[in-house]
Order: sequence, then C-alpha cells, then structure tokens
Amino acid sequence: MQDGPVTDSGRNVPRRPVAFGPNALEAHGGTQPGPAEVTEVAHQTAAVLVGTGRAVHDPEVTARLVALVDDLGLSTVADLWASRPARSLPGTLWRLYALREWVRRQPVEASRQYAAGMRFTDVAHVVAGMAEPPGPDEVTALADEILTGVFSGDLAVALERAAAFAAVVAAGRAELAHDRDASDPATAASLTASAAAMQRTGEDLLASAALWRTGALD
Repeated sequence: MQDGPVTDSGRNVPRRPVAFGPNALEAHGGTQPGPAEVTEVAHQTAAVLVGTGRAVHDPEVTARLVALVDDLGLSTVADLWASRPARSLPGTLWRLYALREWVRRQPVEASRQYAAGMRFTDVAHVVAGMAEPPGPDEVTALADEILTGVFSGDLAVALERAAAFAAVVAAGRAELAHDRDASDPATAASLTASAAAMQRTGEDLLASAALWRTGALD
C-alpha cells in the first residue's frame, strides 16, 4: 500500500486518526467500529458518493451513509479512505481529496510548479484543461472542477484529468529541483522526492481510471 500524495516539502499529507464523535457513535450503534467495519464504511461511502455499489440500490443503507458523512464531515470520511489501497475506489478518492487540499493550501506554489512543468508535458497539460496563464486562482478552480466532476460527471475522465494535472506538477517539481541542484541541494533533493511521489499519484489515478472503465474499481 502506498502513502497518500506528498507535498512539495517531501512530507506525506498529515492523516488524523479516525475518530467518531459522540453524536456519530450514537447514531451508528454507540460503539467504536472495528477494522472490518471501518473498511466497509470507507468503501460504501466512496461508492455512494460516485453513485455505484449495492448501497445505491438500498435506500436505507444510502440514508445511513449520507447521515454518516453529514455527521463526520467529508474531511473525516476522507481519513477513512486514506488507509485503503491506492487503486481502490476509496483510495482513489483520498488521492483526489489530498491533491485538492494541497492546491487549496498552497495555490501560489501549486501554480508555480504547474507552470514549470507545462513545457515538458504538453499532452498532459491539454488533458488537464488548465487555463493559461496558470495562476493560483486557475489552479484552485481546476482542482475543484476535477473533484466536482468525480461526483457529477464521468469518473474516468475526471481521474484522467487529475492524473494529467499530477504529471505536470511532477515535471515542474523535477525542473525546479534541477534549477536548485547547485545552490540548494537539500531543497533540490526534497523536490526530487516529492516529484517522484506526485508522479506515482498520477500513475495510480490513471490506473484507477482504466479500472473504472472495466468495472473493476471498487
């Protein structure tokens, strides 16, 4: 299992432990869920949010899961997804969520890295659909648009766009690392490591898009 996307500093996006609050515990049985239940909730909430899975066809289950998301908040539900394999539905949604959170927290740096990678990844830039020039607002809007597309559009297309975005950012980090090799080797090494991690994230998202098209992403 791979960790979630890595920030430009080279550190994994922080993960809070799964913590069900008192209201959620009371609403969902009053006891802390075990590992198997956490896994089940992770997969079923992911399925409901993208409109697939058996829960979609069971109104009672769907209502319970929607209530769970409302009680805990999407960020906490994303923590449930974080421990799942990269090429599973919840693991894929975690990577999308973490990618968007990084963009929202560091839009200037995200746009700088994206701009640095554009000339090395022309095809990926076109697939991602970024407006030019890619300023902080444009990068944030694209991240929001991709995540919205996951829930309201074609999931495979949204994943391919997110994968393309990750590929451009990875190339940008590698280019920025190259520029700093002589003057700041420590920062260059950190950027190189985070570029490799972002590239893996893009590869996982692209693989998940292919799995979705064959009905094998769950």
